[in-house]
Amino acid sequence: MFGKEAETQDIQPDRTGTQTSILAQGCKFEGKIEVRGTLRIEGEFKGTIETPENLIVGKTGVVHAQCKVKSAVIGGQLYGNIQAENKIELQAGSRLEGDIRTKRLVIDEGVVFEGNCSMGGGKSAPLASSMAAAASAGGGMDPLKR
Repeated sequence: MFGKEAETQDIQPDRTGTQTSILAQGCKFEGKIEVRGTLRIEGEFKGTIETPENLIVGKTGVVHAQCKVKSAVIGGQLYGNIQAENKIELQAGSRLEGDIRTKRLVIDEGVVFEGNCSMGGGKSAPLASSMAAAASAGGGMDPLKR
């Protein structure tokens, strides 16, 4: 219990003076969010998220979005693909339906994850184009039928 709180707190606003932007519980927003620093979502959001720093989806947060961030902590629900430059943490009780691209991934017990995960250190193509390339390279055939 105390250990999880400490892990979440290591993602803080960067030291250049940027702040944390919050979409509070009970708020609903649809569109594109681009922020500096940390974005914390406790309400509902649909759209696109781009932040050079951190994304935190709280226990009450419900996000339907394509996300591109530096790091992410998911405690609530995320439906959509997420690309994190450094790390994604899926906390106990969270749900993620979509594809993940990151260098480091932490999945606690009790997480529901439906999707694909790609991990690697180098820069690579966006998720959609890399999946399309993989499908075309296979010639559309079932690998078991070759």
